Amino acid sequence: MKNFKFTLVWQILFALILGITFGAALHNQDILRDWIIDSILSPAGDIFSHMIKMIVVPIVMATLIVGIASLGDAKKLGSIGFKTILYFEIVTTLAIILGVTLANVFHPGKGIDMSALTVVDISKYREVTSDIQSTNHSIVTTILSLIPSNIINSMAKGDMLPIIFFSILFGLGLASLPEKNKKPLLEIFNSIAETMFRVTHIVMRYAPIGVFALISVTVATFGFMSLFPLAKLVLLVYSAIIFFALIVLGTVARLFQFKILNLIRILKEELILAYSTASSESVLPRIIQKMESYGAPSTITGFVIPTGYSFNLDGSTLYQSIAAIFIAQLYSIELTMSQQIILVLTLMITSKGIAGVPGVSFVVLLATLGSVGIPLEGLAFIAGVDRILDMARTALNVIGNALAVLVIAKWENQYNSDQGQIYEKEMLNKN
Repeated sequence: MKNFKFTLVWQILFALILGITFGAALHNQDILRDWIIDSILSPAGDIFSHMIKMIVVPIVMATLIVGIASLGDAKKLGSIGFKTILYFEIVTTLAIILGVTLANVFHPGKGIDMSALTVVDISKYREVTSDIQSTNHSIVTTILSLIPSNIINSMAKGDMLPIIFFSILFGLGLASLPEKNKKPLLEIFNSIAETMFRVTHIVMRYAPIGVFALISVTVATFGFMSLFPLAKLVLLVYSAIIFFALIVLGTVARLFQFKILNLIRILKEELILAYSTASSESVLPRIIQKMESYGAPSTITGFVIPTGYSFNLDGSTLYQSIAAIFIAQLYSIELTMSQQIILVLTLMITSKGIAGVPGVSFVVLLATLGSVGIPLEGLAFIAGVDRILDMARTALNVIGNALAVLVIAKWENQYNSDQGQIYEKEMLNKN
């Protein structure tokens, strides 16, 4: 205990436990609970969320522009983009198939008394889904949505894909300038990136307070009683996520000569923070910085991680496939093989087509369930435990995106193995 340091990871863990305890104690105090949530906890959690959103866009733009301008080759960028999207599609499809398979084997929705379940209002998700469907959302509209008509507006909204598109074009344009014109601007963007990483460290000092507030609100609102009727679903989702991380992603990591457990240990702080806040945004800047230190070039890191934030949602797609089958079983609906194939194909499309939409997992499910005749009302029964499930699937999303960077870097023969080994050794010894 003499050498024990109360580092950020311990502070977040302590805040998580304290938040759960405080939220549980507050759950049955109706009037006091509502006042504390509205006046103290929600604002404290929102402060952290807003600060994270504040730093994400400048970091993504600066790192991506510097990386692409330094690369200076559109063909190499095209190769990176193609391999990234191909990898994302393969891995998320595996996640969907695994989820459907496990739900069919373990039947989490059978034998549950629906009258014992807590029903939560899901009208806000219906409204988002209706808005999306009213625009005849398709592959063409998805592609068009990547191209910003006003980049300032996209930055204000935090629309990541248009920001990535603009940053790529800006980086390519900057790379084509003569060296004397390119160098000053390149140095400015490099300084912006380094400055924003320092700002990230400052923001992270507030992380324990943000974690405490966010988890307290969740536990105080829903309590633990809502978990018990759906314990089988929660257990299956958590088991599936652990299996996917260690076995599926572990196999991918080994194929490219990495060890998934080492990666998890290196990302320990980020995983605890992502799990506690149920937000990939909260760790996006730190993942970019760590993967660059791990030997991946900024070109690949700056492109893969923000793109993966919208397209490589391993945990979300795994959960969505289990949840869809769960709701069908809840209503005693036996899905045929053809219906399950339609379900898989629909999830493959919708999970990509509406990336970045608030409450994306629920919106995807609302857009998917109707395609195979599953009642949309079933989502109201699992909304109460969604936050608990969201925490785990967010952590898996983070692992999947970090591994994707290393895989693409190796695939492109741009991974600095010597730097990676030194950094891995330092981080493992530190942990």
